[in-house]
Amino acid sequence: MNPSEPATDLGAALRRRTHARVGLGRAGGSLPTSALLDFRLSHARARDALLRPLDAPALAAAMAAATSGSQVLTVDSAAPDLATYLVRPDLGRSLAPSAIPLLEAARTTPPADLALVVSEGLSTLAVENHAAEVLGHLVPSLLVNGWRLAPIVLVRRGRVAVQDFVGSVLGVSHALILLGERPGLGTPDSLGAYLVHEPRPGNTDARRNCVSNIHAAGLRPPDAASRLLWLLNASRLRRVSGVELKDESDLLQIQPAEPLHTS
Repeated sequence: MNPSEPATDLGAALRRRTHARVGLGRAGGSLPTSALLDFRLSHARARDALLRPLDAPALAAAMAAATSGSQVLTVDSAAPDLATYLVRPDLGRSLAPSAIPLLEAARTTPPADLALVVSEGLSTLAVENHAAEVLGHLVPSLLVNGWRLAPIVLVRRGRVAVQDFVGSVLGVSHALILLGERPGLGTPDSLGAYLVHEPRPGNTDARRNCVSNIHAAGLRPPDAASRLLWLLNASRLRRVSGVELKDESDLLQIQPAEPLHTS
């Protein structure tokens, strides 16, 4: 085979089944021009997904529309800007002081069961493309299953553990955060979801369950919502999360659970 030509039919078959760059061929000691340009385009898309500003009002409106008018509160993390957010992950894990009174005012008596939190994380494109759709499938099922929901909280420049601060202020028993995963060269818009029982500052990642790779070519939003519903129901029943809660769901056989009546 001419080394400047693409790889064999086996390489083409592999490329149809994966985003990985395999069997690209070569031109001398380098990649063919088409493969190099595709790499540079993917790299640019990954950078754009991370660096593009979040249109918080538009995302809040999309989530409200997808969930039949749910209230959406928009707050900031302790990271004042993107540059600080990228070099100080700790600030993205806590809330700005201005967020506390807004969340305290949304706390109910008795408190809600679940706080739904959304943040752009490391991919604005991911939350813009998928967060509203996931919530649109998940929220009605949660309500059917007897969950009392706090207002959706959109946290600008948040990290995973900011769910602990949001959940603690709202006084809920569970928190679920949807946020953009670190963009890759094959998928710049992958969404991740993390849930925790008893969200409180100081929780470690061992207490969280993660459902990742949510995007059109990965775990589809409806299937992600089904898996999250199963995990949340199981967590509420067993009063655990993280390493103590194993994902035993089957996406092909999931049926909505019966409403749980707990005191």
